[in-house]
Amino acid sequence: MTERIRNVLFLCTANSARSIIAEAVLTHLSGGRFRAFSAGSHPRGEVHPMALEVLEKAGYPVAGLNSKSWDAFTAEGAPEMDFVFTVCDKAAGASCPVWPGRPVTAHWGFADPAAVGGSHTEQLRAFWQAEREISNRIKQFVNLPVASLDRIALQHTVRDLGTGTS
Repeated sequence: MTERIRNVLFLCTANSARSIIAEAVLTHLSGGRFRAFSAGSHPRGEVHPMALEVLEKAGYPVAGLNSKSWDAFTAEGAPEMDFVFTVCDKAAGASCPVWPGRPVTAHWGFADPAAVGGSHTEQLRAFWQAEREISNRIKQFVNLPVASLDRIALQHTVRDLGTGTS
């Protein structure tokens, strides 16, 4: 019996860096078990160039990545989400839409690499740090026995991933 593909939405305010990185990493690392999406409460409308640079250098495909509103995932005909993760504190505190299908939700906070000032090297270092942290969290997530956990256990497990207690 084949495990069904589960939909995962990563949310951030601008949908230009962290949520985009998470979408690309999960798409690549999931082995087809998950379908990743990203969106923002107030999307910037473009992906941060350093996010794309880091993803490409790390070997992640970047084709099709774009900054978009979370409204795209509440509209009729939008894919139903199994998981919704906020990856920035502003999105975690925002009044999120009601997601059809009651997805498992968690906050996985990461520092905003786009907020780092300084030289190009210092800014790029922040993007690499974000990519490493996001990749590590997603590696833990894709190794969860999702099909064998009930909804309550799954909810607790993914929340624990976000707090580093798993």
